[in-house]
Amino acid sequence: MSQVLHTPPPAPVHPAAEDDLPALAARHGLTVSGARPTLPAYVRELWARRHFILAFSRAKLTAQYSQAKLGQLWQVATPLLNAAVYFFIFGLLLGARRGIPSDVYVPFLVTGVFVFTFTQSSVLAGVRAISGNLGLVRALHFPRASLPVSFALQQLQQLLFSMIVLVVVVMAFGSMPALSWLLVVPALLLQFVFNTGLALIFARLGSSTPDLAQLMPFVLRTWMYASGVMFSIPAMLADKDVPHWLADVLQWNPAAVYMDLVRFALIDGYGSSYLPAHVWAFALGWALLAGVIGFIYFWKAEETYGRG
Repeated sequence: MSQVLHTPPPAPVHPAAEDDLPALAARHGLTVSGARPTLPAYVRELWARRHFILAFSRAKLTAQYSQAKLGQLWQVATPLLNAAVYFFIFGLLLGARRGIPSDVYVPFLVTGVFVFTFTQSSVLAGVRAISGNLGLVRALHFPRASLPVSFALQQLQQLLFSMIVLVVVVMAFGSMPALSWLLVVPALLLQFVFNTGLALIFARLGSSTPDLAQLMPFVLRTWMYASGVMFSIPAMLADKDVPHWLADVLQWNPAAVYMDLVRFALIDGYGSSYLPAHVWAFALGWALLAGVIGFIYFWKAEETYGRG
């Protein structure tokens, strides 16, 4: 009789318990795809992409007006046209130049429009930084903060281009180059840090709430009217029956602080009497507060961008 050999069936392979999966992954050197790195590692990754950030901001700046016949001239023409409209409405019709000498008001207004537009454009670009670049976010692995930072850098480059016209306007009204003009550099650097922080905050908010992009123009317009772009806050409220602290709060808001510093640096007739107390301390404080909080707030949601 032939002997039939029977091999026992293989023992069933049980999947690893759920609690063992992290240990199993760690044992084989596996990590979660797209996991958020530590904050120091994230900063190093962002610094390693600095060339990409700069090139991306330049490309966006070049492409912004590529379809317009005047091209890059719209970078200057747009804020100048806004300043002309504000001068007609607020300066001539509503008398908003109260307390400001007539030869100072035009450079005062143009400076305010240019400097506030820097912050306004950075916030609006930040809102769409993630939601408007989902294809790039989903296709490539890079620190997502590169996008809002590059958009803020793009707005800084646009402002520096516009500063040429601003200098011409200021000189045309009697303010000649002086050592005080060097104060523009730290003022704009602090404003850039502040704007970048705001861009990071609104990039995270805009990534989950795209409708925020439709709301922000109204919020920013209200902020502009409350920041003294078209008028001097202390002069306008001097004869009003309002609490004294209200004028202080309006002058201490970051948009007003950075506008006042640039005006003080460039315009001869805009002296320190127009500035709030401790203005440089407020400028530094706003920059650090927005920059640090904005960066950490954005980094906290790093692994969620582009998903869903």
